[in-house]
Amino acid sequence: MKQRPATDAAAIDHAVQLLRQGRLVAFPTETVYGLGADAANPDAVRRIFAAKGRPADHPLIVHIKDTETLTDWAASVPDTARQLAAHFWPGPLAIILTKKPSVSMTVTGGQNTVALRVPSHPVALRLLQAFDGGIAAPSANRFCRISPTQARHVAEELGDAVDLILDGGACQVGVESTIVDLSCAHPRLLRPGHITPFEIETVLQTELLMPVSAGAETIRAPGMMALHYAPTTAAMLCSTQDLPASIERLAIDGKRVGVLAYRYTLTTQPPSQIICLPEQADQYAQGLYASLRELDNLSLDIILVEQPPQTAAWQAINDRLQKATIAR
Repeated sequence: MKQRPATDAAAIDHAVQLLRQGRLVAFPTETVYGLGADAANPDAVRRIFAAKGRPADHPLIVHIKDTETLTDWAASVPDTARQLAAHFWPGPLAIILTKKPSVSMTVTGGQNTVALRVPSHPVALRLLQAFDGGIAAPSANRFCRISPTQARHVAEELGDAVDLILDGGACQVGVESTIVDLSCAHPRLLRPGHITPFEIETVLQTELLMPVSAGAETIRAPGMMALHYAPTTAAMLCSTQDLPASIERLAIDGKRVGVLAYRYTLTTQPPSQIICLPEQADQYAQGLYASLRELDNLSLDIILVEQPPQTAAWQAINDRLQKATIAR
């Protein structure tokens, strides 16, 4: 595995060569780092599943260079898709449409739909323009584990399973894209993200159907598992009010406790390690996965996560935290 700065033009050319050879290239997007392969090459796509340990029936998002490329992958492109693309692409929104017959079932997890998005990270766009094809790219981490937001996270997690890592710095959004299903009669939100349901509903002038509970239907999109985005260390959500007593109780039991906080202040025995993230949702999201990884690498017994506000601005963050933590 090689790691190269994405400011190096030769690195983009090398990445394109590897993709055309059916190899795996990790690259930055504005959300998280993706593990990319030629979406039109089923054998290459299978290498993604093998590297991640991902079940074959879990669909991947195909990254494309522009809105015009939608017709290369979708059997039809409804007005709703064009409206959302015009407002949010390039950006952290994936759209699910009925696939063309030519699109491999390998990339769609055996389903007749395909998830598509145009990322806004300049490195991702340069790569897509140079490759001139779709790049299937889930997050560049082991299945159900913490998504990578820095190139070194990919190297630590996947090692030689990836042929090249393009280093584009830290991801600016920090949580995975919003996913909206437009293949059915009424638009449905499948995964919350940086782009909120309100913003999407404003563009479409209709209410979105909300996600069904995890496990209640076929996995239609990434991130729909009940346990996902999880550290190897046990993690638990805890209210601000209950946090001091929980820390003290666990410390008395001899547990090494890590805390991921956003407004908690020490009033009792300090935990073994504490990371405080900003109180603004966007800034919190940027640091979420890197902070969870940092705590996960400290050989702690448990990570306590201070429960963020249950408001629309925090919907994507709460979705990730609920899936990354155990029930209390």
